[in-house]
Amino acid sequence: MRSGVIAQKVGMTRVFTETGEHIPVTVLKLGNCQVLGHRTKDKNGYVALQVGSGTRKTVYMPKAERGQFAAAKVEPKRKVVEFRVSEDALLPVGAEIMADHFVVGQFVDVTGTSTGKGFAGGMKRWNFGGLRATHGVSVSHRSIGSTGGRQDPGKTFKNKKMPGHMGVDRITTLNLRVVSTDVERGLVLVEGAVPGSKGGWIMVRDAVKKPLPKDAPKPGKFRVADAPAAAPAAAEKEGA
Repeated sequence: MRSGVIAQKVGMTRVFTETGEHIPVTVLKLGNCQVLGHRTKDKNGYVALQVGSGTRKTVYMPKAERGQFAAAKVEPKRKVVEFRVSEDALLPVGAEIMADHFVVGQFVDVTGTSTGKGFAGGMKRWNFGGLRATHGVSVSHRSIGSTGGRQDPGKTFKNKKMPGHMGVDRITTLNLRVVSTDVERGLVLVEGAVPGSKGGWIMVRDAVKKPLPKDAPKPGKFRVADAPAAAPAAAEKEGA
């Protein structure tokens, strides 16, 4: 099980195939996505990689967090996430995961925070049909109607679909196909829509319901700051 990456949603566009067919894609940008630490079974009880991305000012950062980034010898990160991995997929601390960590054609699972809509009514939030346009209905055409019975049960049950806050939920979209990657600019293009607004943080990892392609680099495609050219070769050697 390989590590995932943290990316930022740039927006949507389209790419054209050789036959002229257009594919809607979402552009995800890897902004200096680096490994910050390891979580081992002996020390933590599970195996995972702590990955960070983006940049952050240290003015208001707690001293403990500054020490954590200093120990890893990396710049402070805006977003920090842990990815569960297998013991043979631990990448070195400080390694930068590249865009070709994913290969063209493979499927990935994408997790993000949906766009906030504020307070929404039942028709927008839950796709209710609303009340009739006439025949005794006035003013309350978009209301949700009754929310419970009379004497039995005599109450409104919990989790009843009602108007309320919509959006800002953690959503995972499964099995999105990787259309292309750009290593120089750190871009990954996935087919279809991705939850969240432009600039939002997105977690991308190998699909759990689809097999990993045989040509996918193991434990991953990464670059170490001290040896930018040797690290990818080493990663391929470890995968072989």
